[in-house]
Amino acid sequence: MLDGLIFDVDGTLWDSTDLVAKAWNYVLETETNLPADVTGDLLKTLFGKPMDEICLKIFKGIPMSEHPRLGDICFQKENQLLYQEPVPLYPQILETFQELSTRCPLFIVSNCQKGYIEALLDTTPLKPYITGHLCYGDTNCQKDVTIRRLMKQYNLKKVFYVGDTQGDADACQKADVPFILADYGFGNTPAPAYRIAEPKELLTLPIWD
Repeated sequence: MLDGLIFDVDGTLWDSTDLVAKAWNYVLETETNLPADVTGDLLKTLFGKPMDEICLKIFKGIPMSEHPRLGDICFQKENQLLYQEPVPLYPQILETFQELSTRCPLFIVSNCQKGYIEALLDTTPLKPYITGHLCYGDTNCQKDVTIRRLMKQYNLKKVFYVGDTQGDADACQKADVPFILADYGFGNTPAPAYRIAEPKELLTLPIWD
């Protein structure tokens, strides 16, 4: 019997890349001499990576000692904008979660900062269907460790993780959790346990036996 499904956020539940780019460009303009040229397309190639790796890319040329401060300003701006300009869920997510939540508990694990998942739950209708969540900002650990911590916290033994990047797949391999690829997201991986072209396909995967 399945104990739960764990979901990634970006590229799996919604696409916030344009809004996040707006936040990072604001910080580049106000806090640095770098060009404010971050785009949603660039972020699609970076989402799923740990925050320190994203900072290395965006703040290239700025001393690494400054990255944590600049990153914190960016993350605060992201969280602020998410409430001011709410991002829509992908099609089918809400209806799929409504049905999935009758079958097993649903969770979220992401490499995001504190407040990001909360913004998702506060600005979309998903909150009633999510049992728990954990992120990089909570643990300061790689995603595989965060997945295992959430599993320990909720005493989960049999779960699947739904994500959209090779980084998600690698984390699942390290955490010994089978990976379901959201093919509609930002990335790809060659050998997931299952792949879905749209969210509602989760309802018919052979994981419910």
